[in-house]
Amino acid sequence: MFLLDFINLAGNFTKYFEVVPALTPELKNEVYHIRHAVYCEELGFESPRQDGMETDEYDAQSLHVLLRNVNNGDWVGCVRLVLARADDPQQPLPFEKYCASSLDRRIVDPAKLPRERVAEVSRLAVLARYRKRKGEQRTPVAISDRDFGTPEQPRFPYIPVGLYLGMIDLAQRHGLEHLFVLTEPRLARHLAALGVKIRRIGEGVDHRGHRVPSTMNVSGIIRGLSFFVRPLYETISAQVAQGVVGQQA
Repeated sequence: MFLLDFINLAGNFTKYFEVVPALTPELKNEVYHIRHAVYCEELGFESPRQDGMETDEYDAQSLHVLLRNVNNGDWVGCVRLVLARADDPQQPLPFEKYCASSLDRRIVDPAKLPRERVAEVSRLAVLARYRKRKGEQRTPVAISDRDFGTPEQPRFPYIPVGLYLGMIDLAQRHGLEHLFVLTEPRLARHLAALGVKIRRIGEGVDHRGHRVPSTMNVSGIIRGLSFFVRPLYETISAQVAQGVVGQQA
């Protein structure tokens, strides 16, 4: 990828990928199939299911996003936003259980925030054939220093960034403001390169490797996107909007 390509992230993204909100039962099943392939079959994080779909009790209160390869129609990856339960908002989100004793509630206390504006980012997964580089095989998705290349030969991690930006746009559309995530410590540095600020809010825990609880602010992320990422976000936002309208028709 040359510098001109790096500047034209939106144009390059649409040559290969499309972000699709999974609002219908059929599209949600595609999400669950991806998760089964990655979390059950490839990584062994969850037990295999007879129906080939990885689901849990949080899916009923979640928003889901898919990424599609526009050249062959393949579904590439997915991510979800776990919302607070409408009938019992104070029920803890998954990370609130895993990190009950490690959160620094002086920074932020998720239980005291408006629960209708809170969600957890989870089940980010990309199929193995799209994670072929060294070091990616044992993680459901990755962003590394190599993904950004060098000043002479820039590169860009379209797949994970496409999923993240699609998730951010869907969060904004549903009035969500505070997103929480359990993630690898190095992710904050890589997201910062895109203008995405992520703040650590507690001690690390052992959950499928070393993970730290962190928070992101939706409106702050959208305002703070770097000048070369903003057109990409606007393109993905338009794709999400088209998907919402198309699935509601």
